[in-house]
Amino acid sequence: MEHHGGRVLQKAVSVQLAILTACGVWLASATIGVAQDAASPKAVEKPAAKKQLELPPGVRVERDLEFVRRGDQSLRLDLYLPAKPTERPLPLVVWVHGGGWNAGDKARCPGVYLAAEAFAVASINYRLTQEAQWPAQIDDCREAIRWLRREGAKYGIATDKIGVWGGSAGGHLVALMGTLDLPTDEAVSSRVQAVCDWYGPSDLLTMPPNVLSAGKTEADLAKANGAQLLGGIVRDRPELAKQASAYYQASAADAPFLIMHGDEDPGVPLEQSRKLHEALKKAGVDSTFTIVKGGGHGGPAFQTDAVKNEVRNFFRKHLAN
Repeated sequence: MEHHGGRVLQKAVSVQLAILTACGVWLASATIGVAQDAASPKAVEKPAAKKQLELPPGVRVERDLEFVRRGDQSLRLDLYLPAKPTERPLPLVVWVHGGGWNAGDKARCPGVYLAAEAFAVASINYRLTQEAQWPAQIDDCREAIRWLRREGAKYGIATDKIGVWGGSAGGHLVALMGTLDLPTDEAVSSRVQAVCDWYGPSDLLTMPPNVLSAGKTEADLAKANGAQLLGGIVRDRPELAKQASAYYQASAADAPFLIMHGDEDPGVPLEQSRKLHEALKKAGVDSTFTIVKGGGHGGPAFQTDAVKNEVRNFFRKHLAN
């Protein structure tokens, strides 16, 4: 991994299987830019049964806790906790899955290891684009934070210490959770205290699937995942696209950020993370940008001990101290 300051950590040599796709941490073969997948029936089908993560020693889970109902749809989260009671309330990290806003599920969460290290970890679902368009996705993420604040004490959670972490489309959403102005009418705050953004799009207007180019037609733009999110071609909705892009929302009041992006990502250009980091720094926000050497759109490079340690240390610094 290479930090923005130039420090390089040696990439782990052991190759692990990339099993995080069900949680939305995409591999190179399933990227935000694959518009034809977003439009096909197979892309929106949900598996009949989801294989659950094997829990680390010392971790228990409360599954399928409903945090809100949207009409007939129940939105739920899984909550991972230390198996033994703790003396102090636990800081909370909330994982938001990716999947191009049209796929993915809470079932497999890469942050479960933190629950064995004095954190609570929640993994949430939100409405996908075939169910609702923007801003439904960010509204659902915020409602999950509110529910966890209301109900957290019964689970031993420190409700004033909540961080968020997401990959790809989930990275896009958590970045907005850390930058968008809060709703003025919320009775319980959805503010978060730290954000870990893994290779999320920060500027929908400049994402390649949303830009007309040689060999790309208006019909292609209309099928792109960003268009499905916003309800039409992104270029034709510039103000809405900016409202749904963290790059345009950065301000001095934002939470601290850790942004991580692979230098071989075929789906979301590295520049999307670089420009967000620079905007945050310009606004005076505490932001760290780490380039994961050899990293694609998720995959083994994001499962090394070095990456896990950096994420853990970031949340310890901003939530546990």
